[in-house]
Amino acid sequence: MPAIDPAALQPRDAYRLLTSVVVPRPIGWTSTLGADGSLNLAPFSFFNAVGGNPPTVLLSIGQRQGEPKDTLRNIQATGEFVINLVDETLVEAMNLTSGEYAYAVDEFALAGLTPAPSVVVRPPRVAEAKVALECQLTQVIPVQDAHYTLVLGRVARFHIQDGLLRANGLVDAALLKPVGRLAGDEYATLGQVFELKRPA
Repeated sequence: MPAIDPAALQPRDAYRLLTSVVVPRPIGWTSTLGADGSLNLAPFSFFNAVGGNPPTVLLSIGQRQGEPKDTLRNIQATGEFVINLVDETLVEAMNLTSGEYAYAVDEFALAGLTPAPSVVVRPPRVAEAKVALECQLTQVIPVQDAHYTLVLGRVARFHIQDGLLRANGLVDAALLKPVGRLAGDEYATLGQVFELKRPA
């Protein structure tokens, strides 16, 4: 098995290799509100949960043409954001919102989505999403030697569609039907779900 030195690759090739290895990645479809009240909605596949008590999530946001993306600008300005989870019914709308649009463009309207009021944060959630997480910013961490910024947010409210929560308090993933990001233009659906008990 060959060992590949990422320093020997072009940056784009290293990115493509990494995103083809770390799969599937959940999609953090992030809604924010600008200081001027403008709406923004953009998907990020460098997204995950990082802690349970308090519940905390992470976004890694790159730059666009050397400038901060609208999502990062808005989060830094307001301290708030909403993560909407992408399911099979929302893939096309999510993809529409991934384009490089001017700051004033409302991606909710562009993709035909409905902004729904949040409870404790100002940015709206996507009404059509089965799960949404209202988040309050806790940390902004520039990634050393990279054009990425880590954003940590504490989940202040969970929005879970009726019928998704099982009696054990867990979301039924088979009913959620989440979509994960692969490499290039590829995505993945959930596939088989199985249970495996940890060793005692």
